[in-house]
Amino acid sequence: MNTNMVSLICTLQSHRDDVNCCAFSGALLATCSADKSICVYSSRDFSELPFSPLSGHGYGVHCCCFSACGQYLASCSTDATTVVWSMDTGEIEAVLEHPGRSPVRVCAFSPDSSFLVSGGSDGTIALWDFTSRTLRRTGAVTDTSIVACSFTPCGQLFITGSTYGDLRLWDLNMNHLHVEKNAHDLGVSCCQFAPQIMKGTDGCFQFRLASCGQDSLVKIWIVSLLSAAGIKMQLAHTLTGQSAPVLSCAYSADGQMLVSGSVDKTVTVYQANEGVLLYTLNQHDRYVTACAFSPTAPLIATGSMDKTVNIWRVEDGSGARGKSLPDEAASVSSSGGRKSSGHSRLMVSEWSEEDVLAWLREEGLEAVIDVFKSNNIDGEELLILTKETLSSELHIESLGMRSKVMKKIEELKMAPVSNGTPDEYLCPITREVMKDPVIAADGYSYEREAIESWINTKSRTSPMTNLPLQTTLLTPNRTLKMAILRWTTCQ
Repeated sequence: MNTNMVSLICTLQSHRDDVNCCAFSGALLATCSADKSICVYSSRDFSELPFSPLSGHGYGVHCCCFSACGQYLASCSTDATTVVWSMDTGEIEAVLEHPGRSPVRVCAFSPDSSFLVSGGSDGTIALWDFTSRTLRRTGAVTDTSIVACSFTPCGQLFITGSTYGDLRLWDLNMNHLHVEKNAHDLGVSCCQFAPQIMKGTDGCFQFRLASCGQDSLVKIWIVSLLSAAGIKMQLAHTLTGQSAPVLSCAYSADGQMLVSGSVDKTVTVYQANEGVLLYTLNQHDRYVTACAFSPTAPLIATGSMDKTVNIWRVEDGSGARGKSLPDEAASVSSSGGRKSSGHSRLMVSEWSEEDVLAWLREEGLEAVIDVFKSNNIDGEELLILTKETLSSELHIESLGMRSKVMKKIEELKMAPVSNGTPDEYLCPITREVMKDPVIAADGYSYEREAIESWINTKSRTSPMTNLPLQTTLLTPNRTLKMAILRWTTCQ
């Protein structure tokens, strides 16, 4: 079977204190810290945006999250507020004061950004109508702090996790639907629903939920919405890949992978469906407090009490399960023994310096690797090199080597663009790049016209699973649409 390879591509060092949370949108990465600030980076090259860092909180910032389209960022703090920031300008759009003025430990958007939930240190929960920026409902769990929350992919329910160890499921009217007591001994630290909606053998809707806690465990649950009997929550896997409390966990956009960070300073990557440990990453010097997958690229961000954020690239390849990666150079395929940078998934103009070096190795141009490395040549610079600049600026004296390098660069430029089209940008029905992607009830994204035609002319079954679609409601996938738009403008 195919497993994955993970390589460290960069380390961000903008924060002056513990990093508490990482969050991706389609185009950006946000990190927040006990230093009271939020840093915002381009997820293309991880350069910090001109308006970063964001300063508006009076105390440490515990959590941050993006709205569905990436237009807004919410952050919450010990100062008892959740602040909404514009990602166009970096300006504050709204300040939401938590009921009771309790420190706010966690916040999360619903999938369509209609709602924002925040949880307080005193056990209070606030559900905000995000469109009007007004408080919709409040709830509370006594004698505990709310430190984790996540919306179901349908957006109609959300779950909270507390320092008492319970997981509680709520509806949008703040009705308490289910409690899983002692889900984690000594307390829950994080929880997240997988983005996909599943269907059980009995026809009920199901969601996968990952949670982690002070018991050093990551647990994967199946949450079923039963038509008559209410909610059923069943433990599917208990993951024991870390030796100390697990502080954070996150699903990949396709729900196939799960990452977690621990007090033991490690980051673990699992195959989520079966709970198989793929990799253990060792690059942080202190507790790993935060982790997140990019929704549009094979990237993971991990944050730590060592004040850094590491960016990892995840690539398909062949290798052993449970492989430990102690350092950057450990990303090696067991079949070929050659380092994989994963540059083949990106447009050449998006290649990092490491991608360029990996390409030079693959093309047999090891003789110029040191020259390219010392001159920090990335993908954009690679494409504008000429025989003259190879000689005058890079000081490659051999005419034969300059000719060989230029021949390989010209081959890169002539490569069909279609080969580099990310598969997730293609409609599963038409296999063409989507213009108006929508999410159907099966959890997959389709071109709107194609899925509407499928439903109208064929049946109300999923093109991907052949199971009946419980509803024909289609939800715009704005994050994916923006990612495709950015990708197509670079072609």
